[in-house]
Amino acid sequence: MSLKRIMKTAVFAVSLAALSAGTAQAKCASDGLPDSMDKPGGFPERAITMIVPYGPAGGSGQVAQAMAQAFTEQTGVSVNRDHKPGGSGTVGMTAYMAAPADGYTVLEHIDDSASAHALDSGRPNPAEDLIPLVVSQITFSQIYIRKDEDRFTDWKSFVTWVKAQDGKATIANVSKEGSMERVTMKFISDAAGIKMQQISFDKGAPRYGALAGGQVDALFEQPGDVRKFLDAGRFKPILTILKERPAAFADVPSIADEGMDFEPLLRFRGFFVKAGAPEDRVKWLQWAFQKAFCQKSYQEYNERKYMNLIESFRDTDGAKELINGTVAQYREVYKAMGLEVK
Repeated sequence: MSLKRIMKTAVFAVSLAALSAGTAQAKCASDGLPDSMDKPGGFPERAITMIVPYGPAGGSGQVAQAMAQAFTEQTGVSVNRDHKPGGSGTVGMTAYMAAPADGYTVLEHIDDSASAHALDSGRPNPAEDLIPLVVSQITFSQIYIRKDEDRFTDWKSFVTWVKAQDGKATIANVSKEGSMERVTMKFISDAAGIKMQQISFDKGAPRYGALAGGQVDALFEQPGDVRKFLDAGRFKPILTILKERPAAFADVPSIADEGMDFEPLLRFRGFFVKAGAPEDRVKWLQWAFQKAFCQKSYQEYNERKYMNLIESFRDTDGAKELINGTVAQYREVYKAMGLEVK
């Protein structure tokens, strides 16, 4: 099956029909859970450690900070964030898998954990080797340029300019081959008939700074992660990687508007505990993280970061369905790209 056909027919576990221009729903996803839950055997008796496989300035660092705050508001238990960037999440995942399965250490991770397992089944399966406590963000990506850019001003003029550069145009992106960002840029480049050099950055701040400082011509990122640059009038989106324009970006063309025919890959972020942790502690952590999602501070954070444009909440079962669907989709995509799937 061709890559184009795979991307047209892939069944992704997120419905893009959930796009909405509204704010968070009055009734939150985990409102049906009890407002309190007894600590099992006194757990936790000390602060929880949260390993974050990315730097503090990027989207994963931001969501980890927001969730840690909401978790503490919900439970009164402190959270110590331990950032371990590198290898597009592999450094942090390796560190986490070496931690005891006692519930005192949780992991923040993104869809990179699913795509890594899809490419190499020897890597941890986030739906089996880990227990998803909650998926708290699902979002889309865009391509950005500087607002004061005068070489091009929109997607069409950008494509025309890139074609004239004979492969020398640059875009800031993540470093991991096979990641959502890299795969999506291949789809876009093939569809638009362009060639670009992808300049790799594992950390968010240097990636954003590269565009702001003019070291690259464009940036691949999610809107919430660069909101401060959008609000400050420094960055401008020129392409939304969805089939339909969300109302928040009604003046930005979607991939369908530009004649691109592939299924968008989405970014999701969630929180996990290691499989094998005591069952009563896992149940308490599930309750705590899912209730934290509905804390006012977290809901307001998601709204500020455009994370309410697609329904973001998944409980443990919903998260497993999302992850398993993502793994299956990526495996088909990688095979069609000619990558070795182990």
